[in-house]
Amino acid sequence: MNLKEKLVSSFLAFENKGVLDLDSNVHSIRSKAIQNFEKEGFPSKKDEEWKYTSLNSLLKHDFSLFPKTEKPIGFKNVKEFLINEIESYTLIFIDGVFSSFLSDTTHDDCDVCILSSALTRPKYKMVIDNYFNTIAKNNNSLTELNTAFSVEGAFINIPKNTIVPKPIQILNFSTGSEKEALLQPRNLVVVGENSHVQIIERHQNLSKNTVLTNSVTEIFVHKRAIVDYYKIQNDTKDSSLIDSTFVTQKQQSVASVNTYSFGGKLTRNNLEFYHEGEHITSNLNGISILNNKQHVDNHTLVNHKYPNCESHELYKGIYADKSTGVFNGKVIVQQEAQKTNAFQQNNNILIDDGATINAKPQLEIFADDVKCSHGCTIGQLDESALFYMQSRGIPKKEAKALLLFAFGNDVVEKIKIPQLKSRITKLIAQNLGVNLGFEL
Repeated sequence: MNLKEKLVSSFLAFENKGVLDLDSNVHSIRSKAIQNFEKEGFPSKKDEEWKYTSLNSLLKHDFSLFPKTEKPIGFKNVKEFLINEIESYTLIFIDGVFSSFLSDTTHDDCDVCILSSALTRPKYKMVIDNYFNTIAKNNNSLTELNTAFSVEGAFINIPKNTIVPKPIQILNFSTGSEKEALLQPRNLVVVGENSHVQIIERHQNLSKNTVLTNSVTEIFVHKRAIVDYYKIQNDTKDSSLIDSTFVTQKQQSVASVNTYSFGGKLTRNNLEFYHEGEHITSNLNGISILNNKQHVDNHTLVNHKYPNCESHELYKGIYADKSTGVFNGKVIVQQEAQKTNAFQQNNNILIDDGATINAKPQLEIFADDVKCSHGCTIGQLDESALFYMQSRGIPKKEAKALLLFAFGNDVVEKIKIPQLKSRITKLIAQNLGVNLGFEL
């Protein structure tokens, strides 16, 4: 039995676990999703969207879908992965199971809780019916797979006119209780009119066992709302992540998704923005620092459907050894979306001859009164700048790291949480193999 067959057959066992309301609308969504996955299967390099990323090495594993054992995890085991310098709400999941002991949730001015509660409680039925799987539906087979097994993850519901006083941290940990584990967290974020929230998300393997995480997040940003979303991807060499995030925005809203990819065996980021009103601003920023045989694939889409909107996209990559980067950024400007400003930039540095970058910026413009641009650069470090710094007494390793840090710093500068900015700076220094000797 291959992995696809195992997952399809496991769906019946998943239903029989008793966690589902078989009469609910969500159950019918799940049933349709597993049928779609069975029909489509896993994507391959024959698919244009997966041309440069192969899942073959992952599909050979016999992943366990339901952990059979539990490993006790305390705060000391996860402390280093939290941004402890700030007060925050925290949602911590251990092997796909919510840890109330380690988490800090709230229902005071907003709902920061878990999806399983929202799916089963009548008070959230209207929210689930209106939002769940409405922008992730029919996207790709891996999203369908997540939908079929979606039962746990973060549920964040911000009412209108609310500024969430603290950032929200979402952390998914794998303990290695199974030799090969497949985790499928599902997050639903609804931000009401005139509201503001900051969210930090991380997936972390605490063991040396093989883990594949297939995560899906839906974010709904209403009128004049502001969302700042940060993804930290610095997992172990035996961990792979397929992260799909879908954002829909109403008029005059501002949504920013920032992705920092440093660790993991294979990482695929699918990020899609859909405009549903005028005067919308979308910001997509990312930096990848890879070595060994790591592989990171950033696939983005911004669909401009209304006039007078903006999108700003900046992705940078630093690739060493035999690592591989992929960037596919698509911007669609519909005929009605006049006076659109859409800017896309992808810059890459290849440190070693064995490193590879596949870049494919795309603009599909059907309107005539727009300002749109895209650019892509691929190069190496400036040897004259490196020589100049060495001539001023800076060792070659530190000079090289400083140049690389400066290359990616404009992405770091977009972080609005100072403590997170400091953490990302340290992670960059760590992945460049130096102590930069300063804080930002």
